[in-house]
Amino acid sequence: MSKSAYPPVASHLDDPEDAVTDGRRKMDWALQHMPILQSLREEFEANQPLDGETVGMAMHVEAKTANLVELLALGGAEVAITGCNPLSTHDDVSAALDAHENITSYAVRGVDDDEYYDAIDAVIDHEPTITVDDGMDMIAAIHEDHPELIDSIVGGCEETTTGVHRLRAMDDDGALEYPVFAVNDTPMKTLFDNVHGTGESSLATISMTTNLSFAGKNVVVAGYGYCGKGVAKKAAGQNANVTVTEVDPRKALEAHMEGYDVKPMEAAATDADLILTTTGNRDVVVDEHFDVMPDGVLLANAGHFDIEIDLVALEEKAVDNYEARDGVQAYELPDGRRLNVLAEGRLVNLAAPIALGHPVEVMDQSFGVQAVCVRELTANGDTYAAGVHDVPDELDREIAEIKLDAEGVDHDSLSDKQREYLDSWDHGT
Repeated sequence: MSKSAYPPVASHLDDPEDAVTDGRRKMDWALQHMPILQSLREEFEANQPLDGETVGMAMHVEAKTANLVELLALGGAEVAITGCNPLSTHDDVSAALDAHENITSYAVRGVDDDEYYDAIDAVIDHEPTITVDDGMDMIAAIHEDHPELIDSIVGGCEETTTGVHRLRAMDDDGALEYPVFAVNDTPMKTLFDNVHGTGESSLATISMTTNLSFAGKNVVVAGYGYCGKGVAKKAAGQNANVTVTEVDPRKALEAHMEGYDVKPMEAAATDADLILTTTGNRDVVVDEHFDVMPDGVLLANAGHFDIEIDLVALEEKAVDNYEARDGVQAYELPDGRRLNVLAEGRLVNLAAPIALGHPVEVMDQSFGVQAVCVRELTANGDTYAAGVHDVPDELDREIAEIKLDAEGVDHDSLSDKQREYLDSWDHGT
């Protein structure tokens, strides 16, 4: 039981019973389109691979994530979860999770910073043996505030680019004291979730939030990692003129070779209709960029935290700001220009009022990898030293095979002779 004074989600809702019904309906709809998690549910329920484990999670609590959470509980774990972003929780889904006898959910939409971290502490008070994180806030809180729990933690999983960057920095400093799988970096996550998921969901959310078209618009994509590649590709597919900004010369060259304009942000911002950040870093759009933007520009973030656009500087520069539309805050500058920030600069595809996150089919793959990584930690966690670990390739392939089977797609396999050839060094020309 939790020792925290911060209560689960039901205490925050006016009508928790109706919320449970609505949340369950959303979960059931999503699960219909998640064949990987359906397959793993059968295995986990039958074999109970997580029996005796307590899983602490900080994730985007919406219908797709909820099916991962329930899968872990059906596999025998006690699960406690909260949000990893103050604006990405769906309260009805959180309530539906909390109604499960083996799940406690503290996730509530719209919490302030203190409540956000109080909820993380409430999850940690369940004394997790495995952590599943999106952004690394829970892992950081455990190391900083609850180091006495580390010896009993088998390991963890990290979902997103920003979290993996933080983890690797922590590991480089010798400060990461239990093993964590970098789920973000494995092919079944990177090639689909980051490219197709971020690309499709970010642009779809912006379109629905603004009711504006991309055709003929100047779209600036900040960062050409996998998320930026997806956004650029999908925007170009909707007939936008795409410009990429990038600090890595190789990625800048790659974007150039893909046919995109590549410019510094100060040049790209001058005629931008939309600027979308995807870097996972801070201060990507800053004061001097606001000076050159045209009236009516849209500013949105598809990175993790709300620090890619310097909103403090923008608020100081503005003579007025007001809600121009649900999820759109207009900042009026002294010369009359209006710069429009979507979803408070947070993850636009999850934090906008009508945001639904990545497509269901995409997250089925990512959450399938999460689930088998938790299973691996339960079975073999003592074989992994403290630090960041790549997801074992056989686990990633397992999820790909389940997906292909569900799609009715067959593929070739290596013959013994081919396998021997690839594994040897003595075959000459």
